[in-house]
Amino acid sequence: MRPQLRALTFERERPREKILQIDRVHKVFHGNGSFLPVLEGISFQAEDGELICILGRSGCGKSTLLKIVAGFLPPTSGKIFLKHKSVEGPGPERGVIFQEDALFPWLTVQENIAFGLRGRGRDKKSRASEVERFLGLVGLTEFRNYLPGEISGGMKQRVALARVLILKPEVLLMDEPFASLDAQSREEMQNLLLSIRQELVHTILFVTHDVTEAVILADRILLMSKNPGRIREEIRVDLKRPRTRDGSDFLHFSRRLHESLRD
Repeated sequence: MRPQLRALTFERERPREKILQIDRVHKVFHGNGSFLPVLEGISFQAEDGELICILGRSGCGKSTLLKIVAGFLPPTSGKIFLKHKSVEGPGPERGVIFQEDALFPWLTVQENIAFGLRGRGRDKKSRASEVERFLGLVGLTEFRNYLPGEISGGMKQRVALARVLILKPEVLLMDEPFASLDAQSREEMQNLLLSIRQELVHTILFVTHDVTEAVILADRILLMSKNPGRIREEIRVDLKRPRTRDGSDFLHFSRRLHESLRD
């Protein structure tokens, strides 16, 4: 049985403010008496509620950049600002989802989602109500008592998404989270993310090497080149939502993006 998805039928219009600023970030890895420049001069801003896809081939530093924004890696130089405050390490205002779901295999779906609420001063009834809400949001109410080993890869990523979102981060950082899924599950997860985004209005940085995924999801695409990683082009995706993969405008935009990646 597949979880039910809600339809995305509109895009909310709202005033936006700058929430995230990446300012001239460089990253160099050192080892064995040598050094490897990975990122050079990365600068961009993200607005509140904006979904930005970071697109590029393997080895261009996309994941390294996301880890720096998450606070897992320090930049060699440059700064990250969240609401004008410098980012110096990991923090609850930034939720991170990787390609691997990293669920606790001994906890049920609802226990995994509830895990992060522990120690946050919420009473049992309040926690249960919040978990119920997020189970419904990701379409897993009927699977609440299943263990991770008993559900599909797509469902595991739904649990991982709900587990992060229930903590109410201001920025969601996603590192190729759907890359290991089959085509149908991947499309379902893309639709789910867009639907949830309408309700919760997070700022999202989404790393991908898949052109179709970037065009489906993004308000704006940052196209990266490598050796070292740089933002070579910033592309605003002005296609109306909901976007259909077989529409002529969508296919034309995707072809242009493929050509840019090959250049």
